[in-house]
Amino acid sequence: MQHRLPHARSEVPLRRGTSSSATVAAMRGYRVVKYLLFILCYVFWVLSTVLIAVGIYAKVAKEKDVVDTLTLDPALLLMVIGSLTFFITFLGCLGALRNVTCLLKTFVCILALLLLLQLTTGVAAYLFTDTNFVVEVMERTERLMMMSIVGYREDRDLENAIDFVQKKFQCCGVEGYRDWSRNVYFDCSDANPSVEACSIPFSCCMAPGNQLVLNTMCGFGTQRQEWSLAQQGVFLDGCFDKIARWLKQNARMVGGLAGGLVLFQTCTMSLAWAQVCWINKVGRRKAMPASRIASLQKKDHMWFPAFADFHKQ
Repeated sequence: MQHRLPHARSEVPLRRGTSSSATVAAMRGYRVVKYLLFILCYVFWVLSTVLIAVGIYAKVAKEKDVVDTLTLDPALLLMVIGSLTFFITFLGCLGALRNVTCLLKTFVCILALLLLLQLTTGVAAYLFTDTNFVVEVMERTERLMMMSIVGYREDRDLENAIDFVQKKFQCCGVEGYRDWSRNVYFDCSDANPSVEACSIPFSCCMAPGNQLVLNTMCGFGTQRQEWSLAQQGVFLDGCFDKIARWLKQNARMVGGLAGGLVLFQTCTMSLAWAQVCWINKVGRRKAMPASRIASLQKKDHMWFPAFADFHKQ
């Protein structure tokens, strides 16, 4: 008995130390989940604020008589996307920082709906690649691009976006350079009094490597020229086919970006739900009688302290 007493006494601090270490490790794990979720949401919350500010600035800087639509106005599109992102990330920031389970659950539900919508769209696009569904989508996209050509010169943001696409993909129009006759300024008819009649935008032109000054009239009268003559100075292929070809050639990159977005959403949802489970577990422990807490503490040597203790340790 004299030889066993020291050994029995030495077990007591070891068990207490193990329980204390486990509690500290659990506290650190909770803090990692909480503040990692907050930082991720805060970063996108700031980015959404920047999107809203840029959209408002572009909207205010426009002419007053411009009629905007969501599909054709980049400024309005930025404001809508920025506002949705601002609202969603605000729920995540506040819920993570203040341990509000209802906000965190709402945050998880919204991300789950967006994720389900993305997955449904991706699966539908994969399964119906050779069906009428894709044909209908392509036709709608082509009509939308034609509408953007009609609105060229009426909206400065739309004009800059079209010029960027045509210079980036070295194309002109939707199906070809003659599509610009749909625009009232470039309409190639004898009744058109515009100076730019039968012309095309400068973004369709091939810019020489040594050109220092931008020639905005390089496409003057191009629609009157034959194909063989016009192709010497401008890009005549339509942007619709070029963009579709680019998407096919870079399908892996597009899929990788989409997969990265899905992975990020899944990780964010997991962090938020882990914090919800942790808060609920602490709440249940806090509502238990003292005797029940003591029995559980003896059983597994683990106790999750109440909310006030999260900030003290």
